Amino acid sequence: MIETASAAWDAYAARAPDRRPTNGVGARTWFNWTQYPDHGPGVELLGLRPGDRALDLGCGSGGNAAHLASLGIGAVGVDVSTRQLAKARERWPDHPGVELHLVDALTHLRASPGTYAAVYSVFGAVYFSDPEILLPAIRAALVPGGRLVFSQRPAVEGCYGAQASLIQRGPDEDPAVVRRWDYESDSWLSILRDAGFAACGAEILPAPLGGRRTEGTLLVRGQRPG
Repeated sequence: MIETASAAWDAYAARAPDRRPTNGVGARTWFNWTQYPDHGPGVELLGLRPGDRALDLGCGSGGNAAHLASLGIGAVGVDVSTRQLAKARERWPDHPGVELHLVDALTHLRASPGTYAAVYSVFGAVYFSDPEILLPAIRAALVPGGRLVFSQRPAVEGCYGAQASLIQRGPDEDPAVVRRWDYESDSWLSILRDAGFAACGAEILPAPLGGRRTEGTLLVRGQRPG
């Protein structure tokens, strides 16, 4: 299973643009929840303190994890793409606080009970995993009071639950097909509560003003009861 997923996300990594060297204010590391540069809230949503451990589900090239490490947080990233992890190791060789693993999210979570003060996913594994299976595993991996925060695209009206998502490959290859899980905000709140989360919230962050794109970003959060 991981081999199939790895091939699909390696194809995505080959086409994805690299993160900019610096952000709009010249910082080398930063945290970004949305599909737009220099937009939206930051790391404060995770409620972390130096010395805490946080898990990035689908860490990609590691930019968010590197920012957490720069703040003194133990940042662990998991991904099934060898190409993405190679990008991360090349980009952040001087960030010893970043720990990267080639493993699927569920396997890592089940091996890490009560480990993390925060688990997050930015268009990552929470988007592309069955929440009925993944969310209980996330809850178990959090310490009491630990937070889950994830972002993804808002659902298309009438298209809820598991949806097919295409990843383009080479010009002579068919696209790779992966599944993503789309729900409206109220449905996510119910799903989180059913999985044992408290202090749940969900909102759609509007796209930046003045741009040609208008699609917002769905931001969802929950907390393991303390």
